[in-house]
Amino acid sequence: MYNMTAHDIILKPVLTEKSYAGIPNKVYTFIVAKDANKIQIRNAVEELFEVKVAKVNTLNCKGKIRTRNTKSGVTEGSTGDYKKAIVYLTDDSKSIQFFDSLS
Repeated sequence: MYNMTAHDIILKPVLTEKSYAGIPNKVYTFIVAKDANKIQIRNAVEELFEVKVAKVNTLNCKGKIRTRNTKSGVTEGSTGDYKKAIVYLTDDSKSIQFFDSLS
């Protein structure tokens, strides 16, 4: 495994209704690199957003099966697999400014 920077680990935020519900409680959700572990995710979030992380939960998400009708029949494929991290900040930490503008 190569040495990943914080920008290589945190790929993008998850912007769904369920993730918006956690913003007032300082709970944020990100799509992260598949081979990143919880310690690397914690350090990356603390470095990028200058906050204190209490804990990190991760889950590997399987891609969805997609079908499409073509002239030659039905074609099946799937979206890519990805890893999701749910990051909990400490109570005395400031919130992440990017998410504050959304709520």
